[in-house]
Amino acid sequence: MVDINVFKLPVAGPDDVSVLKEKVAAGEIVAEDIIAVLGKTEGNGCVNDFTRGFCTMAYRKTISDLTGLSEHEVEKKVAFVMSGGTEGVMSPHVMIFTRKELEEETSSEEKALNVTVGFTRNFLPEEMGTVTMVQEVKRVVLELMEQANIESKDDVHFVQIKCPLLTSDRILDAEKRGKKVVVTDTYKSMGYTRGASALGVAIALGEVDEAKVTEETILKDYSLYSGVASTSAGVELLNCEIILMGNAKGSKSKYRIGHSVMKDAIDLESIIEAMNSAGLSVDKLPTEEDKKRIVNVLAKAEASPDGYVRGRRNTMLTDSDINHTRHARAVVNGLIAGLVGDPMVYVSGGAEHQGPAGGGPVAVIIEK
Repeated sequence: MVDINVFKLPVAGPDDVSVLKEKVAAGEIVAEDIIAVLGKTEGNGCVNDFTRGFCTMAYRKTISDLTGLSEHEVEKKVAFVMSGGTEGVMSPHVMIFTRKELEEETSSEEKALNVTVGFTRNFLPEEMGTVTMVQEVKRVVLELMEQANIESKDDVHFVQIKCPLLTSDRILDAEKRGKKVVVTDTYKSMGYTRGASALGVAIALGEVDEAKVTEETILKDYSLYSGVASTSAGVELLNCEIILMGNAKGSKSKYRIGHSVMKDAIDLESIIEAMNSAGLSVDKLPTEEDKKRIVNVLAKAEASPDGYVRGRRNTMLTDSDINHTRHARAVVNGLIAGLVGDPMVYVSGGAEHQGPAGGGPVAVIIEK
């Protein structure tokens, strides 16, 4: 048996660890049980968003101080996934996941939230955004399902991944060794690594035929996608850190998770579907009691590649001042925030192979 707990903490900045410390001091969070920190930081979400690494450093050191483990030891057991960009009304925050192994056994057939974390090996620059990355992510996702005792792939509702990207130095390193990278535009490399990571999830969960995923289809064939993968790229790492969330027997968690797939950036109905998938009974809009049970909503957002939403033209892809991922995050966050009455929700931009083009997965964690 395991017990999984989830805590959503507001932050005053990327290095603000005060609320975590307060909750540990009060006995609400056991530092030794922390397995993942999933955060939204207030940078630009692009290649040079150093708030992600800054936040990771702050939380890694704090957990090290609280547990007595070295920072290297903390890195081996805790996944730090920071997604940059809190445009619009999105409120910066972190989610802390804890996991405690219990000796007791139960015969209950009820499924509850189970969360496992894992890490791929480090990738060479020439491997980033390629089928090699796809295969490595697939391997780890299958391992995490087994660790979580998730019997059916239908019980996996969100797979959050932090993946690396190409920098000028990494590109030069590959060139010096006579290797070729997938793209020399560092910003575009974020899309390749996000897409390759998502396709690894899709293959592992049987959402996509493995034979269809080739170097030629990554970021080309958007009919290939995962309905539960959420991937975010950053300069602060060389491997993929993976947080797998699902429902399973053998969990005593008081939480459940469900998901749906948004067809476009204003797909309100799919968010309601995700709430009901988690265990709520929402008709048209969640009631105040429903809202109190919602721990967080996690979603992907992107500008549709055709520049339209429901037949109406938008300028997300043609705005030379503000990147389209920043527009998309603000739109989807506003939609979800208005629905749940809380702007502190997790929305990550760039949904390559994560849901249909222009849409993306959305998951809801509730208290049972």
